[in-house]
Amino acid sequence: MNNLQLERILNEKLQPQQIKDYCPNGLQVEGVQQVKKIVTGVTASQALIDKAVELNADALLVHHGFFWKGEPESIRGMKGKRIRTLIKNDINLLGYHLPLDIHPELGNNAKLAELLAIEVEGGLEGHPQSVAMFGKLKEPMTGAEFSKKINQVLNRHPLHISPENEHKLITTVGWCTGGGQDYIELAAANGLDAFISGEISERTTYSAREQDIHYFSAGHHATERYGVKALGEWLTQEHDLDVVFIDIDNPV
Repeated sequence: MNNLQLERILNEKLQPQQIKDYCPNGLQVEGVQQVKKIVTGVTASQALIDKAVELNADALLVHHGFFWKGEPESIRGMKGKRIRTLIKNDINLLGYHLPLDIHPELGNNAKLAELLAIEVEGGLEGHPQSVAMFGKLKEPMTGAEFSKKINQVLNRHPLHISPENEHKLITTVGWCTGGGQDYIELAAANGLDAFISGEISERTTYSAREQDIHYFSAGHHATERYGVKALGEWLTQEHDLDVVFIDIDNPV
């Protein structure tokens, strides 16, 4: 497949023009025109790029790419080395950030809900492009039980902050993969029993304790493995492309 054609079909699927983002979505570094093998992964780290080189990939498709708003514009140091490796090996880099978080079928939020058996009810912000979601569990759980379930599903022991009533059962849940911890305020305002995100801030602890809501920090990387993996599987199923997902371990 032509690299620009690959970008077009990904854009058609993910509709990046519908959401304002902090980075460019789509083809970020142009490489060889004909794409036969694709590597997918969460972040375009040097380790993932080196693995793509090792596997003779023509394209690298990630959730966290380059050229973030506010970062230094110079291509030097760590970023320079990454981009030089891509260019030297003629590897295309495609990145999709918020469009891959919110996609109702392949998105990080959708896949996390599927894994945790949460019935999706809607966007926490009240519109289809919401980057935080809410839903309910089929059966109420204690905080300890839900923490155990997250651990089993993601292979990552979450940090659980209990409300003052630590025995409060969980039926309704809000979530935002990655760095979505501040949506806990909106989740609490909507009366949800629990909120999940990847990262936690110091202030999140007090929000959970004082607003009667369970909070689970399950890891930025761990909660965002599944969207890009599903996107690669979709490319294989729908477009017969050779795609392999590589998980570079990250404890955050």
